[in-house]
Amino acid sequence: MLNKKTVRDVEVSGKRVLVRCDFNVPLDKEDPSKITSDKRIVESLKTIKYLINAGARVILCSHLGKTGQNKSLAPVAKRLSEYLEKDVPLLKDIVSDSTKEFVMNMEDGDVCLLENTRMYEEEEKNDAEFSRKLASLAEIFVNDAFGSAHRAHASTEGVTHYLPSVAGFLIEKEIAALDGGINNPKRPLVAIVGGSKVSSKIAVLTNLLDKVDSLLIGGAMMFTFVKAQGGNIGKSLCEDDKIEVAKEIIKKAEEKNVKFVLPIDVVVADEMSEVSNTFVCKPNEIPDDYMGLDIGPETLKLFKDEIATAGTVVWNGPVGVFEINKFAVGTNEIATAMAQSEAVTIIGGGDSAAAVEKAGLSEQMSHVSTGGGASLELMEGKKLPGIEALEDKDE
Repeated sequence: MLNKKTVRDVEVSGKRVLVRCDFNVPLDKEDPSKITSDKRIVESLKTIKYLINAGARVILCSHLGKTGQNKSLAPVAKRLSEYLEKDVPLLKDIVSDSTKEFVMNMEDGDVCLLENTRMYEEEEKNDAEFSRKLASLAEIFVNDAFGSAHRAHASTEGVTHYLPSVAGFLIEKEIAALDGGINNPKRPLVAIVGGSKVSSKIAVLTNLLDKVDSLLIGGAMMFTFVKAQGGNIGKSLCEDDKIEVAKEIIKKAEEKNVKFVLPIDVVVADEMSEVSNTFVCKPNEIPDDYMGLDIGPETLKLFKDEIATAGTVVWNGPVGVFEINKFAVGTNEIATAMAQSEAVTIIGGGDSAAAVEKAGLSEQMSHVSTGGGASLELMEGKKLPGIEALEDKDE
């Protein structure tokens, strides 16, 4: 559980409160003024409304996109104004005198939004002077950007050196769900780990082997394990330099008495497209000119049986190329099985969250994380700098 102070633990009435949110929302490619999913905005509302109702003067900030893209948070300011039913002005220059003057003249319950922090290269450098200027706008800092908590940037970690700093409700919820789900779960604890590369999941798999009862492997990363066991995987994606690591993970699972479940059949295709030729075969008997792109029906049955008997299911990474409908069956069926199960169901952000949202099942999960990288690092057992920098609760 989070042992950090939250907004409940500080007096905010009449105070200027800088709130780091995660408004890194997807925008329409054709019309960048349109937000295609406002889930992250919605998730931030609980903290923002709490502060407004408590009489704080709320200064919101966030990044959007990568440094150098210079995307404006104007669509976010517009959407926030609609949700909060009050004007949320967008302040263009974070460090200008006019912004400082505007903020100093705010009244209790007012809200404003600072422009995209990544319009300043000092943000990602965690520049001390930039952090100090940002902090000078406020009297208290609230970090509620779980999706950026694994990054030590000026607006996530730098400002904590200059202001009393606490967590918002979203960070509190994320930590309780992800940390609690892995370290204090209702058992049996079943983890489903997918995605394309073993290399990006080594630390997660190693950490989970100390926690879980069953570990189910899907996605293209399965083929590194299959090849490690001597199978023929055709044109399937494989990290040859991680074959020894795969062998070690299999061995460790055996030593720790963890049920390690690799697919027993896969959907293979001659190319990655909707019009490809496909059939089902064993993952270790794939013809040379074919590649595995989804788990097969027998594997799906195996995975569903594990989900049905689980107390907690943690899922990180799709089990097939879910962006192509033809190879999204496994991922969609797993999402459905989790939605229908009695278990505590935790989706670890990123592509898994996107897949669950695409299937329309987000609301039926116990928790869908808003942070891909942050949830992954938490599952690896790492400490997140944006959370570590917050004040501890008094013992």
